[in-house]
Amino acid sequence: MSNLVKINDKNLDVILDIRYASTNNVCKQILYHETYNELHQEAYIKFEKAVNYAKNLGYKFKIFDAYRPLAVQKFMFEYFQKFPQYQSFFSNPETGSIPHCRGVALDLTLCDLFGNELDMGSDFDELSDLAFHNCPKISRSQLNNRNTLLGIMMFAGFDFYSQEWWHYQLFDARKYPLI
Repeated sequence: MSNLVKINDKNLDVILDIRYASTNNVCKQILYHETYNELHQEAYIKFEKAVNYAKNLGYKFKIFDAYRPLAVQKFMFEYFQKFPQYQSFFSNPETGSIPHCRGVALDLTLCDLFGNELDMGSDFDELSDLAFHNCPKISRSQLNNRNTLLGIMMFAGFDFYSQEWWHYQLFDARKYPLI
């Protein structure tokens, strides 16, 4: 695919847990029939910086999602239309910036160097205020873990989405073409 670079544990020391390639996701069904683990080349360069910085601090990343096909984004948006309380978590492919479909977004968490996830206070794709970066319902330790992730990703040049502690993207996502 154009401008996409494959992320895998051979070229970067990361753990892949592409949730939409399994049933372990919010839709409880396989959405990817291949493991999409690509990023736009500009996002990949910044992510490589984040990986190296995290490693220097004693961490590694676990990736839940990166590039997302537009058809999957459409499916997810339509699927959650029947649940009004969750609609704000899914970008409308007709009007949203849909950064995953441009290859400029990552959903991830931090792990120790042995692959154990840091406690972030909720699982990936939590559809409640527990997902918000500054959720007052989580412990100080969980908030510190989220802030460590935030600091690493911002240092590397990523923007964040305040309602999902796991989501990071390049600034001005709309300037990148849909893939």
